[in-house]
Amino acid sequence: MVRNVFCFFCIALAIGCVEVDETAFSPVLKEEENTYIVDRTGDRWDISQALSLGFKPDKFQYGLGKDTFTPLDDTYLSSDSRNVPESLRVIGVAEGNDSRAYSVSRLKRHEISNSMLSNKPVAVGY
Repeated sequence: MVRNVFCFFCIALAIGCVEVDETAFSPVLKEEENTYIVDRTGDRWDISQALSLGFKPDKFQYGLGKDTFTPLDDTYLSSDSRNVPESLRVIGVAEGNDSRAYSVSRLKRHEISNSMLSNKPVAVGY
């Protein structure tokens, strides 16, 4: 019986017969001068600056969440360019005599690369 009710609820939710109040999952907390929303995993996100710009807390939506994508790091980099096609799209970064090229095709799968360039941390995103 419980299984049938659950299945009915899932189907009704999927076709829009049942509405779920999204704000029930994301309470707004005010602590001193800061305002936070809490996501479904319990993480708190400071939205104080967004509120000062006119954003409404009940309009925030959540994506996949933090740590969903594994960033690239320098272990993926290589100086071997023998098999690199000339048509490969890259994002290049240079600092002094140091430079790096990140293939767009690899960044599409990871979205960001955390690297070091001339002993400085660099984040390259696509």
